[in-house]
Amino acid sequence: MSLVVKSALAGFIALISFGPVSSFAQDASCTCTTPYQAAANSIGSIGHANGDVMVSQAAGYGPAKAGNALDFGSRVVVGARGSASVNVGGCNLDVPANSSLDISRIENNICLKVVGSEQTAAAVSSEHTGQIAPGGNRSNTPLFIFGGMAAAAGILAATQDDDGGAVSR
Repeated sequence: MSLVVKSALAGFIALISFGPVSSFAQDASCTCTTPYQAAANSIGSIGHANGDVMVSQAAGYGPAKAGNALDFGSRVVVGARGSASVNVGGCNLDVPANSSLDISRIENNICLKVVGSEQTAAAVSSEHTGQIAPGGNRSNTPLFIFGGMAAAAGILAATQDDDGGAVSR
């Protein structure tokens, strides 16, 4: 088999093997976006926190209070009997009961994303317990990567022309 055909086949296999990985990229649908101004301290704060409200801190989750600083990676989790609001740049958002707010950076913007109650319950329980939730929330990404690599190696090994058909003596 010629070198050009082998190279094209290897490129095609690599494309197929790593193609599914991009489908697992983080969903970037923000509830509100605001330009990042390279603040020296925090990028925002909690406006009010009533009832069952927790905020991620350096040592884990703690009770949220008005004025708590927020930064990239912060998460505000509101329980069944709570409500909160956050102020980040030009975004002033209310976080209703049984939901959470995640703060991330996408390019040169701050992304605030409010996640509903069914997703919040799974995310909070797995973070607090450190266990995989039963019945799902497992990523198949490693399986696709390994499978693609194994398939590419198998095809390359099967099409390899080691010594031009000579028989060893």
